[in-house]
Amino acid sequence: MKHPVKGKIWAGKTKLEGYGQADLKHHDGLEKALFVYPVSHYPFWQKTLQRPDFTIGAFGENLAVLHLTEADVCIGDVFQLGEVIVQMSQPRQPCWKPARRWKIKELSLKVQQQGRTGWYFRVLKEGYIQAGDHFQLLERPYPEWSLSICNDIMHNQKQNLERSARLAQCELLAQSWRSTLNKRIRGEEEENNRNRLVGPNE
Repeated sequence: MKHPVKGKIWAGKTKLEGYGQADLKHHDGLEKALFVYPVSHYPFWQKTLQRPDFTIGAFGENLAVLHLTEADVCIGDVFQLGEVIVQMSQPRQPCWKPARRWKIKELSLKVQQQGRTGWYFRVLKEGYIQAGDHFQLLERPYPEWSLSICNDIMHNQKQNLERSARLAQCELLAQSWRSTLNKRIRGEEEENNRNRLVGPNE
């Protein structure tokens, strides 16, 4: 669980300054420089999970954002945030680690089913950010690909190969997502969702 940071912090190409990440294979790199989660989702989770202590930072996000959800942002969106310019790369695919942290076995599955996943930014221009900075939308090249739609295609419309193919052609979608979608289109075996969502919590 993350805790609030006071003052300015450097947002680099791959992560925030001083931010340690244990799993660099799955949660690091240019496509996953910043993990963002909507503040507005937390009341839902507190009620659903009956956990009033499930508050901002519970999913390990770098940034908790107001007034934006997965329905409001699209693949390729470019935002100014403080000195930093960021670009939407992909929705987050939930994994088993938050479930283990909170000892709620099916938490990650519930997050996926609800589409309340949060998302990742790539950093186009490094700089300092701080609490209270506002997101200013600079570009929206793919208004048809909201993150809500992307989540639906990835997790709920696996049989709709036409929509998967169209999304896979989105050049600003993270390569890992495009690779998964292209495997689906070719009829190749996809990642075992149960392993990703539950993992060693089984």
